[in-house]
Amino acid sequence: MARTEIASLGEFGLIKHLTEKINLTQPSTKKGVGDDAAVMDFGNKKVLMTTDLLLEGIHFNLEYVPLKHLGYKAAVVNFSDIYAMNGTPTQITVSLGISKRFSVEDIEELYVGLRLACERYHVDLVGGDTCASMTGLTISITCLGTATAKDIVYRNGAKVNDLICVTGNLGTAYMGLQLLERERIANAADPSAAFEGMEYLLERQLKPEARRDIIEQLRESGIKPTAMMDISDGLSSEIKHICHQSGVGCAIYEDKLPIDFKAAELAEEMNLNIVTCALNGGEDYELLFTCDLKDYEKLIPLEDVYLVGHITKPEYGTLLIGRNGEELELKAQGWEAFK
Repeated sequence: MARTEIASLGEFGLIKHLTEKINLTQPSTKKGVGDDAAVMDFGNKKVLMTTDLLLEGIHFNLEYVPLKHLGYKAAVVNFSDIYAMNGTPTQITVSLGISKRFSVEDIEELYVGLRLACERYHVDLVGGDTCASMTGLTISITCLGTATAKDIVYRNGAKVNDLICVTGNLGTAYMGLQLLERERIANAADPSAAFEGMEYLLERQLKPEARRDIIEQLRESGIKPTAMMDISDGLSSEIKHICHQSGVGCAIYEDKLPIDFKAAELAEEMNLNIVTCALNGGEDYELLFTCDLKDYEKLIPLEDVYLVGHITKPEYGTLLIGRNGEELELKAQGWEAFK
């Protein structure tokens, strides 16, 4: 029997391969695999559900990631998926695989971060599981949320001439990771000097926030995105998902990308292209959304929302428009789980 390497399919190819023949049989299941969260109908409110798996050595390095920060981040990245559906996170369950090198106090510290995130976002921690692990620490979190049917936003609703917006800034979490990795490799006894003035970059990597504030702004302004997802694997990857599922193309303008000055400075120091980092760095957990052109005037006053491009016909492809007007095909070079 032929053997197919998982890496040849990639993460999303593997998901599609494993799930494309699954038939939904429950009337309550309104959306299965393929978006930031599944959608289920149990009455007046729709229930959203998402899950994330974090593995030591793959998603985090405990040489420089404090357990309290890890707990906070593990919860927040799930909240972000619910907000990306225009919903509100309400409950999580937490399952842990724990090796013998961890003490009770270590796991308590992890839970301090989990509880802090739940308190800040008004989410209940309602259950989970624990198990012994032979390979370090594994964290699996499932998050439930709610939304009304008319409010839910999927990835497949973008239309030609829609505006493309992102929140916050891009590439900053990636630059925070590069800084941490540089100091780890240097094995500096006291890395505080290298970190001075870089607190924002480190926080973006170690303690990201979900953009509840943006969802609230959109609702207050009467704007419902036509498509939306959070930026976990990089802007290039995420906009290509939206374009593929919506059957459209896009034009993203390089000079419109929101980039933090400190991140750009560090990228130059480390001989990295900050635009490449902004497009592909990942772990920003900002929101990427499209909206109707008629909402342009409503968008202008919104804080921390940036117009970076527009949706085009599918035959135009997914393009990055350079500062001199050159057109480059966007390539998803962000995080790939099996490479």
